Amino acid sequence: MSGHAVTAAWPGHCVVCAVQEIQLAYYKSGYYSAGMEPIKPSLGYMLSDASRLLRRRFDQESRDLAMTTAQLQIVARLARNEGISQATLAGLLEIEPMTLSRHVDRMEVAGLVVRRPDPADRRARRLYTTELARALLSPMRERAELVYEEALAGITPAERETLFAALQIMTENLSAALAARQEMNPNDRGAAEKEIA
Repeated sequence: MSGHAVTAAWPGHCVVCAVQEIQLAYYKSGYYSAGMEPIKPSLGYMLSDASRLLRRRFDQESRDLAMTTAQLQIVARLARNEGISQATLAGLLEIEPMTLSRHVDRMEVAGLVVRRPDPADRRARRLYTTELARALLSPMRERAELVYEEALAGITPAERETLFAALQIMTENLSAALAARQEMNPNDRGAAEKEIA
């Protein structure tokens, strides 16, 4: 074994070796690892990494808004789905219901959301944004548009239309596949549904 310090996360691996193992060169030339041919990034990785970078840039641009990043995400999703249940919102956000409940508790105290009784079920509550939260939607969208323009720089209008159309088709294909799988195997639920149950 080398004389490098051993990592706590990966017992038996030295720090330098561990870093070397995960260091890969990026995008324009594909991935590279020592002694390996370029590996083309997968579709899943590209989508995931683009989403990650969009979130990081939006976080940078929205630091002056009077909400945390998590709260901004909740308001943005809730504004499109006013009156949904907390469990349904947790599923849309793909977070655990108890985690969402803690966020909503703080947001309710801050005057950003309200819980109202469900007329069809006295035990249930429905979530709504407040005027204060909705007032933050416009600056939120302005910052999002700025980040989108940065991301789409160098892509022609026609290419953008093709990109959006392709993503829409992918979303529809995957939604249909999920629904079909659910119909065939009612007990085979996704992670978000398992969290809500």
